Amino acid sequence: MKNKTSKILVDICMTIFLILSFLRWEESNFLFHAIVGTVCTLFFALHICIHRKWLKIVTKSFLEGKIKKSIRWKYAVDILLIAIWGTSITTGFLAIGYFSAGIESMVVFSRLHGITARVGVALVVIHVVQHLPQIRSYLKGKKEIPAE
Repeated sequence: MKNKTSKILVDICMTIFLILSFLRWEESNFLFHAIVGTVCTLFFALHICIHRKWLKIVTKSFLEGKIKKSIRWKYAVDILLIAIWGTSITTGFLAIGYFSAGIESMVVFSRLHGITARVGVALVVIHVVQHLPQIRSYLKGKKEIPAE
């Protein structure tokens, strides 16, 4: 997906569904949260897929000890985002047993899901701040700024 508009659309949808997933919900609205969370997961996966070349190149540079200083923190936040959201998504699906079937031993997944989701949001805020120059360039319709 090299089209800048498509990338922006994925990011906007991902953000909308992330916000929707944090709306206060009671057990009666579990289905809403499950659907919104699943759609958000799909947009996260698409976002990672879109940026997989960058991740691959920077990971290789990191492993070779040749990562540019200007990219180091962006890369660290990206890897933390993948780890935290991966955990949050996995525990969210595992918590379904607690919410839908009342399996008490699965409540730990619900708690871990809540904690990692909140940490994930904090990392998303850091990620957005790191990419403000790119976001501004998209909004102004200028040529894309490199991800350094």
